[in-house]
Amino acid sequence: MFLEVDAEDAALVRERYPNATIIGEVLEGDALVDACRDAEVVSCFIYTQFSREVLNRLPKLTLLCTRSVGYNHIDLRACSERGITVCNVPDYGSHVIAEHVFALLLSTLRHISEADDRVELGEFSYHGLRGMALKGKTIGIVGTGKIGSVAVRIAHGFGMRILATDPHPNLDLAQMYGVQYVDKAALFAHSDIVTLHVPALPDTHHMLDADVFASMKHGVVIINTARGELIDSDALLDALKGGKVAYALLDVLEHERNFEENRELIGHPNAITTPHIAFYADDSTRNMYEDCFRSIAQWQRGEDIGNVVAALQEK
Repeated sequence: MFLEVDAEDAALVRERYPNATIIGEVLEGDALVDACRDAEVVSCFIYTQFSREVLNRLPKLTLLCTRSVGYNHIDLRACSERGITVCNVPDYGSHVIAEHVFALLLSTLRHISEADDRVELGEFSYHGLRGMALKGKTIGIVGTGKIGSVAVRIAHGFGMRILATDPHPNLDLAQMYGVQYVDKAALFAHSDIVTLHVPALPDTHHMLDADVFASMKHGVVIINTARGELIDSDALLDALKGGKVAYALLDVLEHERNFEENRELIGHPNAITTPHIAFYADDSTRNMYEDCFRSIAQWQRGEDIGNVVAALQEK
């Protein structure tokens, strides 16, 4: 069973598993249970919620593969109790997400969209479109795993000063790219730009809240291509309104499918939002499916699965 499969990717799945059931939309509750009731293997994406209640109603489910790095949409404890193996795709394209960080940053700070609109309206003038250079600015990178490490390399190429925070500092990054590892408080206090690259966990929930925003530089730029739950949306909106945050560049939102809840934040002129597309590029999408296929094949052959979620093994 393959869930949340875009129409353009269905052929890729069908080529590998011609007898698989492929569903494009996001299913919830009874509809999800009815669709997956007889499935031993389910491949999903991030919007399908496998809660304890749902899992308890899927007696045949043995392998659950999420085509994502994050897995906070799956109740791992319930899976562990049921003996359901959960695997993810740890790195299907960290470079494309890091690239999206700088696509958001450059297009915003250099007013690309406004400039294009102006020219299309027949006004070929640069006045009022003065941008901000990246060279010499301090970027704070929260999390230097696979994606954060690529962001470090790109930032170094722009000649930026790089601060980072991570429970496990990468000494090679520090040596090769001049990364200065500091605690979160120092990073938030001294960064001109803050970009988030950590998973959604209980201890990262609302890691950017009103107190943290108050500690930042006036006019800081916030980038989030990780998970919406990392930021207290109300606090971010207040910080935008007060000018503490100059721009919020968001590929993810808290409860991002609830448009009404996020309407005011999305509508703020200095909040630039994209619909969770940082991952969505040609090679990364193919890698995402291929890694998922590899885990299923390992399961079918009775082999150890390389991408079993580590947190599941700790439950």
